[in-house]
Amino acid sequence: MAQIGCHVSIAGGIGNAPGYAAERSCGAFQVFTRNPRGWAAKDLDADSIRTYRSGLESSGISAEHTCAHMPYLPNLSSTKPDGHAKSVASLVEEVRRCGKLGIPYLVTHLGSHLGAGEEAGIKRLVAAYKRAAAVKNGVTILLENTAGQKNSVGSDFVQLGGILGQLEPAGRFGVCIDTCHAFAYGYDLRTEKGVRDAFGVLDENAGPDALKVLHLNDAKAGLGSNLDRHHHIGLGEIGKAGMRAAVRLAARRHVPIILETPIDSVRDDHENVRVAKSLE
Repeated sequence: MAQIGCHVSIAGGIGNAPGYAAERSCGAFQVFTRNPRGWAAKDLDADSIRTYRSGLESSGISAEHTCAHMPYLPNLSSTKPDGHAKSVASLVEEVRRCGKLGIPYLVTHLGSHLGAGEEAGIKRLVAAYKRAAAVKNGVTILLENTAGQKNSVGSDFVQLGGILGQLEPAGRFGVCIDTCHAFAYGYDLRTEKGVRDAFGVLDENAGPDALKVLHLNDAKAGLGSNLDRHHHIGLGEIGKAGMRAAVRLAARRHVPIILETPIDSVRDDHENVRVAKSLE
């Protein structure tokens, strides 16, 4: 059985997040541990941690099916010293925050090399991850694939596996694959065979156990468009057959599924979670 959920708000405090997930019938969920749009973060106090952990227990959702996502501003591949230093500090702090909350996975964007070239960007990226791994709390840091935007790192599953292979200790790292990003880069996920082939490339290069979280998102833009535009499950360019194949693959691997779909007049989180569950 797949553990399916969505990214949930921390409005009113992070302690409310498990309740929001339960309201949406989630078996898994993702959060930001702080405001994702700024550099400054309010410290996690004892009350917030206690409320979150209590809410999680009440929700019935297993901690192993939860993850946090890095805020938007850090660029771990930046070749600008000041920006890279701030980004690394943010990553280290997020690993610590996850440890305090008991969140086992931290999803990270690999960032942009800003025109300095992939080799230079990856060197900075690996250095950032090694710094974060020095925090000894057991949180697994996940590398999320990108959609192939200009100067981005980690869109290609071969390259993603190569980066992962440079990180130590190996047990502290894994990958989070976003289906919209993969499709936008050029992996044709519209059929069961397409999903099987794409994840076969990932397994061959990153290892069969590297996948820890699946971001299940349909795509508004076409195959190979390099446009990161999420769409409702089954209504986008990937379509229902591809979404079903991805859900079933994650279920077989016991990998939690997180939706990051739009909330609009077509559907909300409740409906997208319901639709995703119906595909299993």
